[in-house]
Order: sequence, then C-alpha cells, then structure tokens
Amino acid sequence: MPADSPARATARETIALLTGAAGFTEHRPPSHPLPPDGPLGWAGYDAARERAGTRTGEEESVVYGTGVVGDRACVLLAFEFGFLGGSLGRLTGDRLAAAYELALTRRLPLLALVATGGSRMQEGMVALTQLQRVAAASTRLRAAGLPQIAVVRDPTTGGGWATVGAGADVVLALPGAQVGFAGSRVRPADADPHAYSAEGQFAAGQVDAVVPPGELARALTHWLRALGPHGTLPAAPLPRARSAARLPETGREAVAAARDPRRPRAEAYLADYFGVRLPLHGDRCGGADPGLLCGFGLRADGLPVAYVAQCGTPTRPAGYRAAARTIRLADRLGVPVLTLVDTPGAANDAEAERAGAGAAIADAFAAVAEARVPVTTLVIGEGGSGGALALAAPDNTHVTADSYFSVIAPELAAAILKRPPSETGATADQLRLRPQDLLELGFARSIVS
Repeated sequence: MPADSPARATARETIALLTGAAGFTEHRPPSHPLPPDGPLGWAGYDAARERAGTRTGEEESVVYGTGVVGDRACVLLAFEFGFLGGSLGRLTGDRLAAAYELALTRRLPLLALVATGGSRMQEGMVALTQLQRVAAASTRLRAAGLPQIAVVRDPTTGGGWATVGAGADVVLALPGAQVGFAGSRVRPADADPHAYSAEGQFAAGQVDAVVPPGELARALTHWLRALGPHGTLPAAPLPRARSAARLPETGREAVAAARDPRRPRAEAYLADYFGVRLPLHGDRCGGADPGLLCGFGLRADGLPVAYVAQCGTPTRPAGYRAAARTIRLADRLGVPVLTLVDTPGAANDAEAERAGAGAAIADAFAAVAEARVPVTTLVIGEGGSGGALALAAPDNTHVTADSYFSVIAPELAAAILKRPPSETGATADQLRLRPQDLLELGFARSIVS
C-alpha cells in the first residue's frame, strides 16, 4: 500500500480525522525507563528508538487520550506504525494499559485505531507478555459494560490484531488494509493474499465492515451512540406489521401466506423500524450467513436496539453464532434486543452438520435465556421448529397475521405419519400453527397488525 494512503496515515492524523475541531487531549502514563538497550540488552536498540522518535516525533508506538467523535466523548488510542512498525514493547504496554484504565475510570467507550506489526522482537518475552496485559485490561472494560471499537488500519498483524483489534466488540477496517495474525514476512510464500486483507477478513466474518476513511467519523459517531454506555433502557418497541394480511382460516392457508414470495421480509421491517442500521458481520469463527442479519440500530427517537433477523432461508451455524454474539454484546451493554423470526428451519445439509449446527443452535438458545435485557420477538413469516425457536423470546413473542409456527413442517409431519400428500392440509390444521392458534396456546402474546 502506498505510504500516502489514508490507511497509512500517522497516529495523530488518524485521530484528527475523527475528532476534528473537537480536539484531542493527550495523556501519558508514569515514566518507567527501560534499561540500556532494553530488557534484553539488544545492541543498537536505543539508537533504533532514537531514530524512530526523530522520524515520527513520537516517544513510543502508541498515542492515547480523550477526545470527542461526533458528539460522543471517548478514549482514543492510536498506533504509530512509523515508530518501529507500531510494535508492542513494555512501554507500549504501559500506554495501552493506561488507556484502558482511563476508559474504565471515566466510564467512556474505548476506540482503538490499530496499525501494528506485532510484538517487538528487541524486547523478547517482555514484549510478548504485553499481550496478556492488554487482554486483562480489555476484560475489565468488558466486565464494566463499556464498549470497545477497533479500526484496523494498514497493516494490522500479529499480537496487536489478536488483542486490541480482533478482541474489540466491533471491528471496522479501512479498505485495502493488510489484516491478519501472520504478517507478510512470516506467512507461507504461496498464501492467498486476499485472506490477509480487510476485504478477505470481512468475507470470513472476522470484520464487521470495511469503511472508507471519508465515512469513518460518521460511522463511529453512530456506533458510539448505539453502544453507549446507557442508563436503563426500555424494551424494544414492536415493529408494525408490513402487510395487511387477514388471519388465515386453515393451517394450509397460514403456511401458504408465510411462504408467499411477495410477503414483506426482514429488510422491509428493519428499514421501517430504524433510522440508522449498524451491521455486525460474521461469527468470528470464519463464517457468515447472508440469511441472518445482525447488528445495532438507532430509532428515530434515538433509542438504540440490537437486532437479529432471519430472512426466510434456512439458518446456518454461522448465523446462530453471530446471533448469540449480538445478543450477548447487547446484554453486556444494556441494550434491548429485537429478533425477527422467519425461517423454514435450521440448515440440515452435511456442511451445516460439520460446521456444528447443534452446538450453534444450543448457544443461541442459551444467549436468549441468559439475557438480562428485554428481548422482544416478532414472527414475520415461517417459524420452522427449533431453528426458529432458538431466536424467540420466552413469554415475549408476537406474531403477524401472515406467519405460522410449528414443531415441524406439515409436509414432514405427514411423511413421518405415513400420510399421503393429500392429507398435508389436514395435518397442518392438527398442528395448530395459525397465528390465532399460537395466541390461544399461550405461545404468542399478541397478533401484530
């Protein structure tokens, strides 16, 4: 990447891009000087640090302090790649730990602007153990319910990616940035370079969005508003029904209405519900399910709501893992959750089984059950067995007139019972899967019109 690329901007240039006229107040930790040539006595290390300082004007590879992005105060830390490749040494660890502590003390979100080659080899194991310091500091912020957002710049590799970057709640990347645990000089010679790029990491579900520099300040302002910290928030309001469907008279009619390709889907509901949507992408395990939408949104009244929305396709293991990730993040930050249920069921092909369908569904059930924030569910189409129920809130599920929910699809029920296809409709009636049946059975709290 060219040296003048926005992704290769200096630490202070990147901070200024976000804080603008609001400014930035730099902090410095207490001074703990290194011994001559560092903890290993690495010949020439002091001279290399001096040259790096002269070249960049910095004392270390991280700058941190407080600032305002949009209208939200936060703690910012930015890596200076020009200072020894943005590498992490003991003094870098001092600054990172101090930045996390500052966020904890002031109860502010932490925004990390990452550009690093990893741990500093001239400090050996002393450098490497700074990753443990970062992990511990991050854990304390997480326990306090404070959000962490990372913007990964070019390059972001090694331990810096595996802690400050990938360890954040939300990971945004600048276009074209090199992103990966293995840096360019240590990966296999025949490795696919796309896998180590911002775009490749997005495709693999490791990055939530690739954001051009010109859009970064606006995106981060929205994220900071959505993630808080907040006070006590009310439950997510119910969406409006997006169709004027009448209640079905039979089970067969209910199934047909839910499967109608003209029926409004999740995208229509989310577009109507939110003024701003901020997607979370991927399961952080190498997968993404395009048939399940997750993220946070801001309503017209400013209320933040996390959402998990099925799009009418069989939900894949990556989708359930992404859903669980979203619900747990919302729970930790105190943000209410809205789930939109619409799936014929969980994906049941061999690939889904190899990807851990059972464990992923179980984890989604657990995330909903564990949530302390209110979870509101609206069934907007098909409610296919456990694959749909995993995302439904016990005692707070509502249905639309063009939806159904069933222990099993009526066709499969008829087949199991060895009934001819002509009896599928009668089987659907027996299953009592219509919206009004679900209300009478106590599964649904209301039929939304």
